[in-house]
Amino acid sequence: MQKSFTQYILTGIIFSVLWSSASIAGKFGLYSVEPLVLFNIRFFLAGTILLLYAYVYKKSRMPASKEWKNLVVFGAFNTALYLGIFIIALQYITAGITALAIALNPLFISLMSSFWSNRKVTITEWISIALGIAGVFIASYPLLNTKDVTAFGLILLAISMVAYSYGAVFYASIKWTLERVTINGWQVLIGGILITPLTIIFHSQPNNFDTRFWFSLIWLIVPVSIIAVQLWLILLKTDAIRASIWLYLCPIFGLLFSSILLNEPLTFYTLVGTVLVLGAVFIGQKKIHSPTE
Repeated sequence: MQKSFTQYILTGIIFSVLWSSASIAGKFGLYSVEPLVLFNIRFFLAGTILLLYAYVYKKSRMPASKEWKNLVVFGAFNTALYLGIFIIALQYITAGITALAIALNPLFISLMSSFWSNRKVTITEWISIALGIAGVFIASYPLLNTKDVTAFGLILLAISMVAYSYGAVFYASIKWTLERVTINGWQVLIGGILITPLTIIFHSQPNNFDTRFWFSLIWLIVPVSIIAVQLWLILLKTDAIRASIWLYLCPIFGLLFSSILLNEPLTFYTLVGTVLVLGAVFIGQKKIHSPTE
């Protein structure tokens, strides 16, 4: 029991660190190429790598007819809509705030999960969610409607969070028999296929495939799309609501990374917002005595 609990905690922390780095890597990539170009290439390469591993090394089976439908829905919400809208939002908002805004996801995941399974959200969960939301808006307030953070960017970010949360609840509701790496590979590749028309339609400027672009792309593919998503699927299968608590840690790491690597401002409002998010983490984690209980 103790070993499984320790593994669960370690899985959650590693996921939080890697997932929070996506905003920073994406921001670097946007200095070189268009948003959808960056993520379209990422989806195709990550999906191809995962599927090669699944079918060449693990000898996984192909999805059955009904499984294709589930993969398309999961890929549409978890990859195409979530990450497609997210990368566009990064043009209008700082990487640190986008990382902090991930704290909104547990709200949507809790509400959607409750609606889906007729489960009542507990008072403790509501308190942690409320603190997380308050922290996001306090940290964003001094930068709102400046070149760093715009209302449009926050709206796009909120929409992407809704899509992601729906994808998470949908995944947890399906009794998958495919291997996890196969599911991940197909949903990422399908997301790339779905977003391709938009990438072509909204192409408007030259793209510079320089060293910065390739470093950003490789980081988004390996640590984020492959490792972090695999860890996230493990956490989701344990419990979708409990998994969402780990999203609270992502803003903390994201703010630190964005300040160090992108020189984004850390203000008194950032500190207050961060403290509130940490409070949300503490309250939420008190519900987790063991991932197997």
